[in-house]
Amino acid sequence: MAQVNVKDLDIVLGGNNILKSMNLEVRDGEFLVLLGPSGCGKSTLLHSIAGFIDVTEGQILIGDKDVTWADPKDRDIGMVFQSYALYPTMNVERNMSFGLRVARVPKAEIESRVERAASMLHLTDLLKRRPSQLSGGQRQRVAIGRALVRDAKVFLFDEPLSNLDAKLRSELRRELKQLHQQLETTMIYVTHDQVEAMTLATRIAVMKAGVIQQIGSPDEIYNYPTNLFVAGFLGAPTMNTFRGKLLQDNGQTTFVGPAFMANLSSYPNAKNIQTSEVIVGFRPENINLTDGKTSTNGNSGRISLIEPLGPQNIVWLTLTDGSTLSAVTDTQWHGKVGETISFDFDSARASVFDAKTEQRV
Repeated sequence: MAQVNVKDLDIVLGGNNILKSMNLEVRDGEFLVLLGPSGCGKSTLLHSIAGFIDVTEGQILIGDKDVTWADPKDRDIGMVFQSYALYPTMNVERNMSFGLRVARVPKAEIESRVERAASMLHLTDLLKRRPSQLSGGQRQRVAIGRALVRDAKVFLFDEPLSNLDAKLRSELRRELKQLHQQLETTMIYVTHDQVEAMTLATRIAVMKAGVIQQIGSPDEIYNYPTNLFVAGFLGAPTMNTFRGKLLQDNGQTTFVGPAFMANLSSYPNAKNIQTSEVIVGFRPENINLTDGKTSTNGNSGRISLIEPLGPQNIVWLTLTDGSTLSAVTDTQWHGKVGETISFDFDSARASVFDAKTEQRV
């Protein structure tokens, strides 16, 4: 196992500054997920750690070794790509052991490593099959196994599940998490899928335009987003956000927007907020739909859509100014499209951002 440290990293490709003064510390044994939209630089960062992309400025350390200019083979890493990249004429066993055979590792050691990795990944019964005889999930397990047999200090994953269907993604997510718990090895994982990030990560680094916006545990990222971008990127449906004014009166903090009001007195930092122009955000699960026509704050909306998801419903309201609001309810809640219904907020779980800087206040 090893720490990975990225210090003041700049990467310029084709005249474009992809990464800008990037600093990142990946702790020994953690599962760090790089999360962000396409083009944000997350794969470029991963490939620079792997040694596939030369850096323009800065430094990369794996453990106590400076690998900034080291060849990929000398960085003690295992890499899993989006495409399986398996040799079609080789069986599973030979695909997994190919790198070790090229490196002239003793035969007994190769067999031991392959057997161990195959057992972890439930591939023992498939070792004699060729890739064409495997499902997509099994092929990706082989690709993961090929990385595992290296006994590397750091494992790098570049969107390894994106080519799989939803059921296989769910199964392999679980297996990857269990694998990390078994190995306790440092892993860095790139994805644009927030579900993968939330379920796999010890910590998540959310990226935008080559800059890390926030890094923290899944709970911190989801419940305490540092800015409006992070708030909007995580969550399905995404966080409800509304512009308006914050009024302080007799110890009470109230948000006043075009379509509703919300008492934010229980917001943790309410009394210390200096700005009046704000954007307030509520997760759909922190909105309460009530039975009456109006709530305590007089807030109401017309039900425009109901999405049943089995254990819960997503209810969409159209407010008086035409804006929309989403709320999550359990299956015991009953409403009909076209009805007007009232709503309230759990203000302690709100997020408040400065309207100009879009930073959390």
